[in-house]
Amino acid sequence: MAKSKFIAQFFTRGNKVGSMAPSSRFLAKKMLQHIPFDKVKVLVELGPGTGAFTPFLLDRMNANATLILIELNDVFYHELVNKIKDPRAIIVHGSATDLPEILKKLNLEKVDCVLSSLPLAIFTPQLAERVLHASKDALNDGGLYIQFQYSMQSKKKIFRQFGNLKLAFTPLNFPPAFVYTCTK
Repeated sequence: MAKSKFIAQFFTRGNKVGSMAPSSRFLAKKMLQHIPFDKVKVLVELGPGTGAFTPFLLDRMNANATLILIELNDVFYHELVNKIKDPRAIIVHGSATDLPEILKKLNLEKVDCVLSSLPLAIFTPQLAERVLHASKDALNDGGLYIQFQYSMQSKKKIFRQFGNLKLAFTPLNFPPAFVYTCTK
């Protein structure tokens, strides 16, 4: 997808698109660094956008693992459908708050990892809490919730939900980003 389309989505859907540019490979590396790919069977990517992290996930996943991509934005969803052809990827046009129902439709009870690119800081407090709660409920015990944000504004919300977090900073991204890694 051309950067101009990404920028257009930011300006037309700014309350749901958190950045004017796709995430960098440096941010992708930070997001994936704690995932035990040798043990992970099911991963969920919330708000994959144009799929900046998706190829890195698919490259490192086991052959029998599943990646569920949940994207609400129509333009990004269709871009993902046209771009991602890996049979391990299931692309869902829907909301992160519907994660329990999505898993139920896929005959899955729990997942090992949730990666979120959702802009929690611009969500209403209620929506951010619903996303965090749905993510935590979907995780196996010991599962990882990994979230990036462009500010520290959501740190308390994430900590309240998970009770623990590791924080990393990625200056080589536009804009620079914070990565929150939590274990259930």
